[in-house]
Amino acid sequence: MTTTASPETFPKVPRIPMSAQERRSSMTLASIYGLRMLGLFLILPVFAIYSRTLPGGRDPFLVGLALGIYGLTQAALQIPFGLASDRFGRKPVMIFGMVIFAIGSFMAGVSHTLDGIILGRAVQGAGAISAAISALIADSTRDENRTKAMAMVGMTIGMSFIISLVAAPLLYRSIGVPGMFVLTGVLALVAIAVIRWVVPDMPMNAHAAPQIPSASRESVLTPALLRLHFSIFVVNFTQVAMFLVVPLALVRYMGISVQHQWMVYLPVTLGSFLLAVPGIIWAEARGKMRAVFIASVALMMLTMLGFAFDYRKPITLILALFLFFVAFNVMEALLPSLVSRTAPPARKGLALGIYNTTQSLGLFAGGAVGGWVARSWSSEGVFLACAALSLIWLGVAWFIQPPPGRAH
Repeated sequence: MTTTASPETFPKVPRIPMSAQERRSSMTLASIYGLRMLGLFLILPVFAIYSRTLPGGRDPFLVGLALGIYGLTQAALQIPFGLASDRFGRKPVMIFGMVIFAIGSFMAGVSHTLDGIILGRAVQGAGAISAAISALIADSTRDENRTKAMAMVGMTIGMSFIISLVAAPLLYRSIGVPGMFVLTGVLALVAIAVIRWVVPDMPMNAHAAPQIPSASRESVLTPALLRLHFSIFVVNFTQVAMFLVVPLALVRYMGISVQHQWMVYLPVTLGSFLLAVPGIIWAEARGKMRAVFIASVALMMLTMLGFAFDYRKPITLILALFLFFVAFNVMEALLPSLVSRTAPPARKGLALGIYNTTQSLGLFAGGAVGGWVARSWSSEGVFLACAALSLIWLGVAWFIQPPPGRAH
């Protein structure tokens, strides 16, 4: 029977325990996603400072391009990789993508020029396996448990970001940015081994609901999905753009060297994670996820305004960082689940490919546009640009509705 839901609330999903196979698939695939994203995130907290030791490294646009270029190549290849996973299988496509990612990591690790690092980051992004991972999770879980599985991925991304913020300053002191790129390549090789020998083999669409012939032609560009795609674009735009400014601000206005910035990131990110996760659980149990979604969008917009007008004061800088991470963690846990539940089951690979394409475009645009704004205008301009984009997002988010109920 098809269920309906009030537009004011996200529907409650029946509480059906995950099977051992679902738990194993979800946890291992989330860990692969996390390893890959950890490698991408590691340089965010330190690269704006490290780049100043390289020729041309004081140009904010080139620094932003180095941070975001992998998003451009990912954006170009997410949909092809998603379609390839629908045709050739999830695991072969994932292994192929991780090989490319490892090659790019090692290329960046041996490069000592900004141009070489930009090239290595572009090759990293060419291993665009996010859609294949998400589709395999959908194949491995029943609809009633897909929210939990996708939330694991989102939380793993959030945790990878948090770990990178804490670990990057310590790694910067011990092995430097080149060593961090090499470490990223090693993590990619570990992920390949996990894919090959640990992740369970699952037939595609094993848990999809039975489909009528016309279902395969269902659109993956519905307004509901487009709103979610725009949401992840803004989240990732803001994430990269702000880290063109924040590490330098911690040095200039708080006197905290890059090697010691983990002492700021650790309590701020951990506290925000501990606040966001229980909040999501409570809101889902009470059917208040739409309200939490809109509130998180508004919080991110207000955070960017706070940065723009007063980020030179230590208290504002720390508070704004904390509130940003609260909103960020909510979105990273919520958005993949919503896309999975909204997309037609027979087109999950394609729908998640589009989702990950807009995610990647956000990463690229955040670096390139944020760097251009910083060079042409000011650091405050970067935050104002993020705030303006978040204001548009708030208008879009207001019309987000719960995904339709599925037949059980």
